[in-house]
Amino acid sequence: MTQRNSYDVVVVGGGHNGLTAAAYLARAGLSVAVLERLDHTGGAAVSTQAFSGHPARLSRYSYLVSLMPQQLVTDLGLDLRLASRSVASYTPWIRDGRAGGLLVERPERGETGDSFRALTGGDEEYDAWQRFYADVAGLAEVVAPTLLDPLPTERTLRDAVDPQVWRDLVTRPIGETIEERFSDDTVRGVVATDALIGTFASLRDPSLVQNRCFLYHLIGNGTGEWRVPVGGMGAVTDALARAAVSAGAEIVTGAGVSGIRASDDGAEVNWHDGGQDHVVTARHVLSNVAPWVLRILLGETEEPDSKPQGSQLKINLLLDRLPRLKSGVEPELAFAGTLHLAEDYSQLEAAYADAAAGRVPSVMPGEIYCHTLTDHSILGEAPPDMHTLTYFGVHTPAALFERDPEGAKQLAVERALAALDEHLVDPIVGQPQPAAHAQGGREEEPREHQRCLPVVGAVEGRQSGEAEQDVVGDRGIGRSSPGVQPGGVVDDPQPGLEGDPSCPVLLDDGRHPLVLQAQHLGDVHCRGPSAWVCGKITNRTLFLS
Repeated sequence: MTQRNSYDVVVVGGGHNGLTAAAYLARAGLSVAVLERLDHTGGAAVSTQAFSGHPARLSRYSYLVSLMPQQLVTDLGLDLRLASRSVASYTPWIRDGRAGGLLVERPERGETGDSFRALTGGDEEYDAWQRFYADVAGLAEVVAPTLLDPLPTERTLRDAVDPQVWRDLVTRPIGETIEERFSDDTVRGVVATDALIGTFASLRDPSLVQNRCFLYHLIGNGTGEWRVPVGGMGAVTDALARAAVSAGAEIVTGAGVSGIRASDDGAEVNWHDGGQDHVVTARHVLSNVAPWVLRILLGETEEPDSKPQGSQLKINLLLDRLPRLKSGVEPELAFAGTLHLAEDYSQLEAAYADAAAGRVPSVMPGEIYCHTLTDHSILGEAPPDMHTLTYFGVHTPAALFERDPEGAKQLAVERALAALDEHLVDPIVGQPQPAAHAQGGREEEPREHQRCLPVVGAVEGRQSGEAEQDVVGDRGIGRSSPGVQPGGVVDDPQPGLEGDPSCPVLLDDGRHPLVLQAQHLGDVHCRGPSAWVCGKITNRTLFLS
């Protein structure tokens, strides 16, 4: 229940923008109520325990902070720490049988130029890179200060920017600019990725939607730096909620708004708490819901085509250690920023063509983010070598998963992880070999077995735009010990597997027994001597991912 029947302002939706508005308005002396449908605030900027049985709290949707102005943090006195990353990106490559990687430091130092020369054989591409991002920085310095100001006109911004820069970054498809400014396919792809995360479009799309995404990624605070929220993204919105409440705003969760009726002197907002309907009036109503939802609340005709569609596959992994790379670079360096996979320019365009034709891309472009190298606190008391990896696949629109959801999701996940494994000495997936390797007078673990990293806990996958629906959560992705094949039958399960859900199950792979603690007929986790397995039990059959 709200404490009052009438407010100066009612904010519909408790996402980060709604909370920010509530905090500012309450500080200005207005009475403010925030109505949030869910049992928590934060919207898409929240942290959650992604892996059952493990305390890891991952940023569920939004995961890095870029556009949040420092002025906002100062104005609201937010108790918040945003950590910088020393590496902007690392892009592993294999050419002519030679493995290497394109490293972009933040700030750029000598190793960045060296990595460009190792990839391209000269200085031309790095020189072009520096000129291009100097132009981007010039545009960002103009645009960033306006984010907390009244919305400027296009002419105002255009007149403050070099005309050639405005043309290259704003009015022509960003793909044309990239093709004109750069020659190397990999370098072109690294630049292009900022135009595609969350956007399903060709880099030459005449609508320029990819340009808007590109600028969104690169203008924050005039630098475009993406910083890691210490404690996870939920720490950001929790700080905003505290600021709003301390300023006098009222936040009501579990409050589903069902209608907004405007009048000459304000508006009437209908909402329910799951058991009872309520009405509250306000002089002003602020919407922190999607435009297509707002139309429904206003009683307007629903327009299904206006509902945005997600285009990104997200997979969360929890590993007992970071994998080694074929390039020889230290994993702590490669995974410190954004790790690009199969994101050459030509691969990005080919993936778009596949997806536009209704096919899961044959080669899956995507990128990896490791929160724990910057902020290990999200793992609680976990060992320091344990890390999270979050994979974001581009050009995976929701429509790809409509006809055969499970089959398409499984195929997408397989191809996503294959794009990572191509560059790893320690593959995430793939069956280890049974042969042992002896050295130094003692028998070691099988060489291939050593290369295969345990995945500690199931992989949580999520298709952008599918709120609260796991992509691969019903199957899990995991590792198996030698000889254990998907679909293996649990021979002679312990009595009570079906009657006593706490009963352990033994599965012998021919070399080592795997002990399963079956919590229920469904998703399970089991551990062998050196590998974790995640799968699904259906009657007497254990399906291993």
